[in-house]
Amino acid sequence: MLEQEHPHLARPVPQGRVRVDMHTHTMWSGDCTTTPEEIVEVLSGAAIDVVCITDHNTISGALALRDRLPCRVVVGQEVKTSHGEMIGLFLTERLPHGIKPAEAVERIRDQGGVVYIPHPYDPMRSCLRAEVIEELAQSGGIDAIEVINAKTSLAHLQARAAETASRFCLAAGAGSDAHVPLAYGAACVEMDDFDDGDGGGFLAALRSGEPVGHHWDRARPWKARIVPSTADFQWSPGESAG
Repeated sequence: MLEQEHPHLARPVPQGRVRVDMHTHTMWSGDCTTTPEEIVEVLSGAAIDVVCITDHNTISGALALRDRLPCRVVVGQEVKTSHGEMIGLFLTERLPHGIKPAEAVERIRDQGGVVYIPHPYDPMRSCLRAEVIEELAQSGGIDAIEVINAKTSLAHLQARAAETASRFCLAAGAGSDAHVPLAYGAACVEMDDFDDGDGGGFLAALRSGEPVGHHWDRARPWKARIVPSTADFQWSPGESAG
């Protein structure tokens, strides 16, 4: 199913490497209605090894789904800071909405996480301000930046992100920014495998990875459907959640 939408998924990945979609959303995001059942269906048999679930301002969906999907899950969050959006990966605690970017970086790293900048420079998105990206990159506050976001249609924006990655020696990431089931895998990174829960190992592997993908931003075909309540799903006991 996904290979028909995203031809790069049909290509074999060398042994010892995995495909990672670094930016996805579920019904726990306020602007997405993709249910757990839909994610399971679309990922079953798909050539995607890892998805980073990065819902808006919560990690609850990632915690609830990390042991229920047919692939591995990295717990993440796309947090709306005071100056635009930032993603934290390998989180154990929710990041508060509206905090300053520097505080978000500190909170992510205190959890052993990875600081990832999504859809940079895209004026149609709630992207982190360009001057903030510059300041954080100069001070070592960014680990990775998204050089392919499947919802971003303008190639020059992706090229600018790649230039920033090169200039500051940042790891280059890629993600579908999936808000509908068929978007999963539209952009991803082919990279060396890593140990689950090891943000540092993930980042080291990402540095030698290859971002791949294409523009894909179709709307969900309309049909009558019922989206379940997120309250029907529970995360693992003892974990913090938003």
